[in-house]
Parts: sequence; C-alpha cells; structure tokens
Amino acid sequence: MFSWCGPRRIAGVVEGGDAVRQVIIFRGEDGYWVVECPSLPGCVSQGRTKEEAIANITEAIRGYVAVLEEDHPPVPEERFEALVVAV
Repeated sequence: MFSWCGPRRIAGVVEGGDAVRQVIIFRGEDGYWVVECPSLPGCVSQGRTKEEAIANITEAIRGYVAVLEEDHPPVPEERFEALVVAV
C-alpha cells in the first residue's frame, strides 16, 4: 500500500467534530482502489478494497492537515464541485 500527500472543505463538521473532505475513488489499472482528496493537492492513497482505501486516505488527510497546522500555512478549504458530463 502507499499513501502520500503533497496540500478543500465541504462546509460543515460531522458528529464528533471531524471536518468533512470530499474524495474521489476509482479502480486503478492494478486492480487497487485509488482515492484522492482534490482539495489537498497530492493527497492520494489506495487500498485493496474500497474500505481500506477510505481508511488510508482518512489517515493521509489527517497527516496532511497536521503538518500544515504545525508549519502554520493555511489549511485549504474544501471547494469541490462534481459534475457528470455526457459524451
């Protein structure tokens, strides 16, 4: 498995105080599920299952935000809009 984060926000906080981030998940060429957080450039992870991929990106997002907070640059807000386009 791999996860990396190089640094969006749906307005709101879920029960328990966790921030909400939108992620995109898709099946990679190798059969693993790839998941990325568009609001945090370079924040990408993967997993054998969707559940594992989601757990991995959650950890990656938390680590990404923690580093930003430690180094004091602003944490990017979630500003993602998803559209489906017919081609």
